[in-house]
Amino acid sequence: MGKSKTSRYYAENPEAAEVHRAYERKRNKEPGRKEYRRKHAAARKMLGLSVGDEQDASCNKDGTFSKEGRKKNRGRNGSNGKSTKK
Repeated sequence: MGKSKTSRYYAENPEAAEVHRAYERKRNKEPGRKEYRRKHAAARKMLGLSVGDEQDASCNKDGTFSKEGRKKNRGRNGSNGKSTKK
């Protein structure tokens, strides 16, 4: 698989990549992000999903999770950034 435009940019600009990594490290320490990861990890465990599965834990509009194919779940972005969640 080819590299994305962003990946190529960071490969060519190591200083920018380090700035980005520093921002992500700081953001991942925030309590809200930790709670988000805990919630989603628990949902994956409840659905019986593990790393490398062909299915994702898809978050529905009502806040529940369900199993859904990776391609369908990750491809649903909606036009103009609007969600088309089921």
